[in-house]
Amino acid sequence: MARHERLTTLLDMLGQREKIDVESVAAELDVSAATIRRDLDHLAEQQLLTRTRGGAVANDLAYDLPLRYKTARHVPEKQRISTAAAADVAKGMVVGLNGGTTTAGVARALAMRPDLSGTPGLTVVTNALNIAHELAVRPNVKIVVTGGVARPQSFELSGPLATRVLSELTIDLLFLGVDAFDAGAGAFAHHEGEASINRLMVERAERVVAVADGSKLGRRAFARICETTQVHALVTDTDADPEAVRAFEAAGVEVRTV
Repeated sequence: MARHERLTTLLDMLGQREKIDVESVAAELDVSAATIRRDLDHLAEQQLLTRTRGGAVANDLAYDLPLRYKTARHVPEKQRISTAAAADVAKGMVVGLNGGTTTAGVARALAMRPDLSGTPGLTVVTNALNIAHELAVRPNVKIVVTGGVARPQSFELSGPLATRVLSELTIDLLFLGVDAFDAGAGAFAHHEGEASINRLMVERAERVVAVADGSKLGRRAFARICETTQVHALVTDTDADPEAVRAFEAAGVEVRTV
């Protein structure tokens, strides 16, 4: 297991258990206790956990991992989802992208499509600094950035400035990244500020497509973005729980597994 995968696994364990022990985790991951101590020390320096004697305990950030750690999770699934979602875009569309690793993947997939050439091939509205940075060098993409206050964990902009810009725009197709999505309860984000901006993006969009790997389905997070009925389609991976998929279909959401 590569180090970045091990770090992500440790944070996942901590999020589920709230407390972990060096010796037991070392045995579980089949690495030395010294390796786990170094990993925990590194994560503590990043303020992602609190070190204790013999282990670590969760702090608030452990439940909302920075984007650099999220990127290493479910990579093949996210790539398939991003490619499939990007295929829905037609030339000349106004496309909305909120923050997240899967929506960033959609942005990269759009940038690679030769049929979207021209000036501009499409317009992208985003509140995510990393997506704007990645697409800004593409001459065929017109970038509209919402403005607002940046949140370091996700690179998303939120607040009154973002609200003001979005309230003046109309989006043809929104790709909605989520932290959790439950067929009965709706789509969720960890942070209330991001949820508020994402909710406004949903309201400004003609069509909303949620992009989420199977690990996020059937779950809830702190702040609700929107109701399930406001999402027209869901693109997820083939490992998604079949019961969760059926629940979304029963709620009227078109589901594609890739």
